[in-house]
Amino acid sequence: MKNWRFALAAVFAMMAGVLAGCSGPASAPVSSPSAVSTVPTVSCVYTAHGTPSKPVQPPSGQNVPSTGTLTVTMHMDAGDVVMSFDRSGAPCAVHSFESLAAQKFFDDTSCHRLVPGFVLQCGDPTGTSTGGPGYEFADELSGHETYTYGTVAMANAGPNTNGSQFFIVLGQNVGLPPSYTVLGTVDTASMAVIESIAAAGVDPSDPAGIKPAEGGHIQSVTVS
Repeated sequence: MKNWRFALAAVFAMMAGVLAGCSGPASAPVSSPSAVSTVPTVSCVYTAHGTPSKPVQPPSGQNVPSTGTLTVTMHMDAGDVVMSFDRSGAPCAVHSFESLAAQKFFDDTSCHRLVPGFVLQCGDPTGTSTGGPGYEFADELSGHETYTYGTVAMANAGPNTNGSQFFIVLGQNVGLPPSYTVLGTVDTASMAVIESIAAAGVDPSDPAGIKPAEGGHIQSVTVS
């Protein structure tokens, strides 16, 4: 199993057709033009890799929406953390996160890595930094990614190894290279909750000295 370091329901294309007609003794049928509405989609590939840390199925890679915003709320011991994910920037990563949340993959898990002033990392049910969903998928990068305060991005073990682990940026200028797919941002008010976790520091009983001491437990995750 790779060590995850820095180094989320399948959605549809909508079509609606409308056809109306009328006729009379001296008139031919009259039809209105059909109306078609579509939601932009992409295809994603989720490749089996390793053993899922919790029972979970990979999402469908077909008709994945590539526009819109997904609102994610992590209900943590320290408080609720609301995040906004941009589908247009990383449709496959956001779709995966949404699927994992719907399957309760993140429920009753704990963030496993805290570096105050740098990042809080979560998404591994094993809490060992090696766990994942049993699949991986490609990076979605422009090469111009920046990781400002409050950014939420996928953690990885190298190129194209995204799974379930993600991190929240705690610093103003953390200097990461553009190698991590950006999901979105934590809203300003919710960063106070994340900062309270960071302020408590790391658990002194953790041999690696990286696990948050308090507040990092995720009770559940909801999306809308």
